[in-house]
Order: sequence, then structure tokens, then C-alpha cells
Amino acid sequence: MSWLLLLLPAWAVAGTACARLCLAAARAAAVDTGGAAAARERELTLYEAAFLSGGPRRVADLTLVSMARRRRLLLARTGWATVVDPHGRDEMERSVIGAIGPGGQSRIAPVRAATAAADAVRGLADRLVEAGLAVPDGAGNGVADGVRRVRLAAAAVSALGAAALALPVPPDVPRHLVALWFALPLALTLGCLVLARIEAHPYSRWASPAGQRLLHALARRTGGAEDDRAYLAAVAVRGIRAVGEPELRAALAHRERHG
Repeated sequence: MSWLLLLLPAWAVAGTACARLCLAAARAAAVDTGGAAAARERELTLYEAAFLSGGPRRVADLTLVSMARRRRLLLARTGWATVVDPHGRDEMERSVIGAIGPGGQSRIAPVRAATAAADAVRGLADRLVEAGLAVPDGAGNGVADGVRRVRLAAAAVSALGAAALALPVPPDVPRHLVALWFALPLALTLGCLVLARIEAHPYSRWASPAGQRLLHALARRTGGAEDDRAYLAAVAVRGIRAVGEPELRAALAHRERHG
């Protein structure tokens, strides 16, 4: 009965992953209860939209792009950032300037990492969580992470089932019965994924349901505009894919290769 030794971890993996997904969905629903009123009464700033779309690193990307477009920062295609104006207009810009250092020049990758970890970004995250617009504690507790775990659990159950079917079984145990026992935890994981797709899609690692609604509203308002705010809103929501300038895109692509 060696296949039973594989069935037990299959059930354990499937049950744990599905339970964590259910808890994440319940937390998201609780956050949405408090965030719905906030979503009706406010408009997202670009920094808030960047965090809800891509987390701390998206905020750093948006700040770098914004400062480069306004000639406050030079981002070279060689992967270096140079300060042009050392006086930041807000705490995010001051975090970038501080990350570059007193020499006024630094590689882009460490600047991005230091800005993403700065107190200004952590404060922004805390305010969004308190408003019910962001997932508490960032990554690891949201529905998106729960869905990822259930997908991994489904793959693990399938692998364990295949291994069990490859093992010799007693003559009085039909192989289709072994397959049926493994099909049950697999059906549990697939059912959870279907329900999550119906109830909670699109999955967001950072934004609560209320935060996602504000992001959609921002996208609708700026979708047809061509001013600077619309451009930066696209960067906040879509990341560096929305950057159109060849020089700036080359600098940020260099960051992607070496970051």
C-alpha cells in the first residue's frame, strides 16, 4: 500500500493551499467592506496607483521616469542615473536623490532598490492599507498568492498521483481506484481555482478590490488623454512597458538586465 504514503501528502498539500486561499479571500472581502467608502470618496495619486499596480518597485520606476521626463534626473542608456536638480519636490524624489548619494551619480539598479525600500514608500503602503485600498502586509497574504499556491498544489497532486500509478499495487486494488483517490484532492484544487476565477478575478498582489476599482477608474479617466499626467498614469499602471522615449526605455531596460 505504498501509494497511500503518497496520497496523504497529496491531501495535505491540497487542503492547506485551498484553506489559505479561502482565508485570503475572506480577508480581501473584509478589507473591501471598509475600503468601498474610501473608494467612492477619493482619487488616487500617481504614486498610489503605482503601488497598487506593482508594489514598491513600481513606485520607484514611476519616480525615476517622472524625474527624467522633467529633466531633474538623467538616465543614461549605459545604466547610470545622474542628478540634475538636487532639490526633490516630494518625499519620493528626495528618496531617489538620497539613494543616488552625495556624488550625484549611481547605477540605476541600486537606486531603484533603495527607493523601493525607503521610508516614504513604506509610509505610502501603510496609508493605503489603512484606507482599505491595499492588501495588508504586502505580498504573501493576498488572493493572488493564494491562487499561486493552489496552482502549485494541483501540480504537486498530479505528480504524486502519477508516481502512485507508476508504483506496483496489490492485485486486489484496481489502478482506477488509486487514480480516483488522487482525483479527489485534484478536483478540490481545481474547484477552488474556478471559484477564485469567478469571484476574485483579476487577482492583484497589492490592491484590494476597492483599490482595483480606483485603478480602473483612473485608467478610464486617462485612457484618451495625451498630457503628461496621462503618460505617467500609464507608467504607474503598466510599468516601463508604457515608456515611449527610446533613450529612457534603453536605460530602464539596462536596469532590467542588471537589476
